[in-house]
Amino acid sequence: MDDKDRQIIRALQRDGRMSNQDLAATVNLSPSPCLRRVRNLEKTGVIEGYSARVNARAYGLAITAFVHIRLERHDEETVQNFERQIDGMEEVLECHVMTGQTDYQLRVVVESLDAYERFIRTRLQRLGGIGSIDTSFAYGTIKNSTVFPAR
Repeated sequence: MDDKDRQIIRALQRDGRMSNQDLAATVNLSPSPCLRRVRNLEKTGVIEGYSARVNARAYGLAITAFVHIRLERHDEETVQNFERQIDGMEEVLECHVMTGQTDYQLRVVVESLDAYERFIRTRLQRLGGIGSIDTSFAYGTIKNSTVFPAR
């Protein structure tokens, strides 16, 4: 990947609906080589897909929680079971493997505090193998960027 590919990626991160003609002009390429580069970035998995950014509150998901999970055990079966189950929970938008005191950090969105309690009691706690759950609620967002820093 070269600087031109990075320019293409940053432009598409800003506006994924940009036409190839506009993208080519933005990164100072002619349309044909620009499209070739985009297709190659898609084929090699650098560009994983395209999606719409949606305001969670406007969608009806007013609560964003950051959930820190520590597992009781770290054997292969416990870890694989946890990760497989988390992958199937649509309330969990992100799951990161962490260093330090926390094994995983989840970003969870739900419509209310009652819905969050139901999620914890009926979904998360039933997974088994969890040693502790610690939650922080976001009451505002200062920055939420999808554009990588320039290199």
